[in-house]
Amino acid sequence: MVPITSLWIPILLSAVIVFIASSILHMVLSYHRSEYKKFPNEEGLCEAIRKENVQPGFYSFPHISGPKEMKSPEVVEKFKKGPVGYVTLIPNGPPVMGKFLTMWFLYCVLIGIFVAYLTGRTKGPGEEYLSIFRIAGTIGFLGYGVGHIVDSIWKGQRWSATTKHVFDGLIYGLLTGGTFGWLWPK
Repeated sequence: MVPITSLWIPILLSAVIVFIASSILHMVLSYHRSEYKKFPNEEGLCEAIRKENVQPGFYSFPHISGPKEMKSPEVVEKFKKGPVGYVTLIPNGPPVMGKFLTMWFLYCVLIGIFVAYLTGRTKGPGEEYLSIFRIAGTIGFLGYGVGHIVDSIWKGQRWSATTKHVFDGLIYGLLTGGTFGWLWPK
């Protein structure tokens, strides 16, 4: 067993490495840009939302308040007629990239903490690289990649977009596993 306090260097370094890798994947390779589509008549849609003074939040349409309502003929007809979907609204203004990037880095640190905790509970000092890499990489992949699958299951995200996010998570998990394996206490 290895205490989490002796794993701060791999926790922080893996977070930095994943942060840099994600910047490369999203800014240089840019294969995620195809996931976002523009609404036809975007300005008309935005004007309608502004007119209603809709506040930031996650919205579904047609909206139902419970399972019983789902079976009513009126609601069934709304679903058949469409559109059916989800919309996320965030506060007005330009994206605050500093805030988003800080939150992403903190998330990377949080994943590193869980990787350190679980790997440290299952492996002792002096374990060989591959043994640490397997455990830490698997935990990292679970933290970074697998959770995206629910977006396709429940929110209608295209599977091609989810596959890209899961692939990113695999890369981040491998980098995390490699960092922990490299810096594991002897």
